[in-house]
Amino acid sequence: KMDDDDNDIPQLSSHTLAALQEFYLEQQQREGMKTSQGFNQYSVGSIEEDWQLSQFWYSDETAACLANEAVVAAGKGGRIACVSAPSVYQKLKEQDGKDFSVCILEYDRRFSIYGEEFIFYDYNHPLNLPENLLPHSFDIVIADPPYLSEECLQKTAETIKYLTKGKILLCTGAIMEEQAAKHLGVKICKFIPKHSRNLGNEFRCYVNYASGLD
Repeated sequence: KMDDDDNDIPQLSSHTLAALQEFYLEQQQREGMKTSQGFNQYSVGSIEEDWQLSQFWYSDETAACLANEAVVAAGKGGRIACVSAPSVYQKLKEQDGKDFSVCILEYDRRFSIYGEEFIFYDYNHPLNLPENLLPHSFDIVIADPPYLSEECLQKTAETIKYLTKGKILLCTGAIMEEQAAKHLGVKICKFIPKHSRNLGNEFRCYVNYASGLD
């Protein structure tokens, strides 16, 4: 007599199967869009948020506002570093004709699609940076530490201070105001940054120079 093991294999309900097929179809369409000619690899959201890495992209308007601020602050021929702030980097790349250069320091290796401008960065090792990333070689550093903890801010601050010639634009929670002043000497701005998905924590921008964000 043959085994009846086959009968023990769980069967998906037709409803679940249909939902799964729909999910895969949507995924294929998204991938298809990305590879089609009209796709912009630098558009915010082209790489999806990974919540496990505490990733929350800015809204399009916020990313554009912060990118424009960085260009003005960096000045003609300026160098801009985006530390854990990929959506600002993407917006800056959309303005590619302008006279500035930019690089992205990021833990998520998916952003390595941006080639030589991508630098792998782990805030736990704040000065573990490539040799060609010289100290005080960026006109402005924009940073968005991934976690709302003093330890994360303090370590990211080491990186920021190493990279910047002076100007700092920090994006983090409103609850970090005291620590931001302590570790980076930055003050809160009037500008309220927004994310593409609403966050539970109030979010703010901080600078240490006369910015257009007030």
